[in-house]
Amino acid sequence: MSGDGNLPERFAELWEPPAVPPRWVIWHTGADEPMVFDRSSNLPVDVDDRLLPEVLRRMRTAGAPETDDYPGGPCA
Repeated sequence: MSGDGNLPERFAELWEPPAVPPRWVIWHTGADEPMVFDRSSNLPVDVDDRLLPEVLRRMRTAGAPETDDYPGGPCA
């Protein structure tokens, strides 16, 4: 196995069929590109800009929800 961490497969859990409620959401923040948000950690997921289009495509194919509203909970 190669040590290349720049493969979309390292984000494979992001496009697994969504749980109820889904853990990962595609969040449209109003910026140029959407981001992946992890509801469990209440933080955006750091996805390399080069991989983001492929990760988002796979998430959409798997049925991940998309929202313009903040998908997280209140900060502690």
